[in-house]
Amino acid sequence: MPSFFTGRLIGPACAAFAVALLASCQSPRPPAPTANTAALPTMERVALGANSCWFKSGDPAFKSYRLAPELNSFSGRPRILIVPRKSPEARPLAVVQAEGQPARLQAFGPLMSEPVGTRMSADIRRWAAGGQGCK
Repeated sequence: MPSFFTGRLIGPACAAFAVALLASCQSPRPPAPTANTAALPTMERVALGANSCWFKSGDPAFKSYRLAPELNSFSGRPRILIVPRKSPEARPLAVVQAEGQPARLQAFGPLMSEPVGTRMSADIRRWAAGGQGCK
């Protein structure tokens, strides 16, 4: 028959073991989701942001232009083109493209040298990094 002293030690030891066992079964908190940094997902985010914020919003700075996405690129460089609204077959006024993992972005063309180019660059960087919305 166990003594009074032994019973007082076994109870707390069992409780401590049960707590340790339960703690070891819990999985750690999953990491926060991060944006996929490959070229195609990056350019998909940029295209969605540009379409929503620059064109569908009715932004007057982009009223004369149209978005021409070319995301299914066999060259490994998905891109979007900003072209004249009334001449979509004309030479692009801006090209935004990405390649690699992580994506290396490039934005160029005459529109990037215009006053709106600074805003475009900031928006593109934000969307490429996973940010959303318009500024």
